[in-house]
Amino acid sequence: MKYAVISCIHGNYEALNAVLLDIDRQRVDQIYCLGDLVGYGPYPNEVVEMIRSLDIPTCQGCWDEDIVMGLNACECSYPSQLAEKRGRRAHEWTNRVLHPEVREYLAQLPMSLRQGNLCFVHGSPNSQHEYLLPSMHGFAALERVLAAQADVLFCGHTHIPYVRYLREGKIRVHHRGETPQEFQASVKMIVNAGSVGEPRHGRPNATYVIYDTDTQEVTLREVPYDYQKTCAAILEQGLPPIFAWRLARGMEFAERADDPHHVCQR
Repeated sequence: MKYAVISCIHGNYEALNAVLLDIDRQRVDQIYCLGDLVGYGPYPNEVVEMIRSLDIPTCQGCWDEDIVMGLNACECSYPSQLAEKRGRRAHEWTNRVLHPEVREYLAQLPMSLRQGNLCFVHGSPNSQHEYLLPSMHGFAALERVLAAQADVLFCGHTHIPYVRYLREGKIRVHHRGETPQEFQASVKMIVNAGSVGEPRHGRPNATYVIYDTDTQEVTLREVPYDYQKTCAAILEQGLPPIFAWRLARGMEFAERADDPHHVCQR
């Protein structure tokens, strides 16, 4: 089986359409989506309608949750007051234009999806808002995969694609008052699908991954598209111009918090 895994579309219909066309040429058996269908981009309703029309299994992203539950449902912080102001503007705009049936769809999305020994989440098995960064300590990263009871954990949220192999080793678990337990962990993988609609890997191309269950091969795909059209629509809708600026460059804005693990970097 060949699976295509997409994530973080963020209301970018042009990018989604280009990626779906590329996926069609790869002849995959199934598409999975890791959420964040809305936010940042100018076409939230169109993106959700496309995902629904194709019946793509999708889990709930942090933006999807925030639109349903309210701004900053996770109680995370922004790296600056300016970033918070921009995030609030984007949330209010998205909340205002979203169709009722789209909101209902986002509300019923599950936190995770499973297919055999594969698990699909937006951020981590713990939260849609947790970043599984490549720099995360190996033991903590392995714990996230084991918590999902999977061999391969697919995630998004960081907007930067990567593949991380967690090598076989002996794990010792000791809970207070209980006898320590040891078990052998086989090789696990964390696969980040990057972002279709808001890439931050240094190029404006949309990214997604293909996973082959027979060979366990992961292919990172980059798809060029007419990002300038999306940038123009961002400006036309009155969304923060910085969203168009960073979309055209495929990068995060300069503002960063000292500890990005607990920050919703909008």
